[in-house]
Amino acid sequence: MKVTRRVVLSQIIPSAMIAAAIPTTVLAEDQPRMRAALDALKLAQRELEAATSDKGGHRAKAIKLVKQAIVETERGIRFDNRR
Repeated sequence: MKVTRRVVLSQIIPSAMIAAAIPTTVLAEDQPRMRAALDALKLAQRELEAATSDKGGHRAKAIKLVKQAIVETERGIRFDNRR
């Protein structure tokens, strides 16, 4: 079999893609509590958005705060995954 650039790249690229995906998956699984918190926050956001709006502005403020909490939780997950 003649070893050409195409043959080498066809073997290296898929292996590199798999190797690049593994650390992210492994690290993401190391944060079950952060993932659970993120899921709970997203559920809370959906429930708040589905609630009636006659809450004196408190519902709207709660939605805003939950959205901020979602962003911060996602940042925390990403930060930990980079370490």
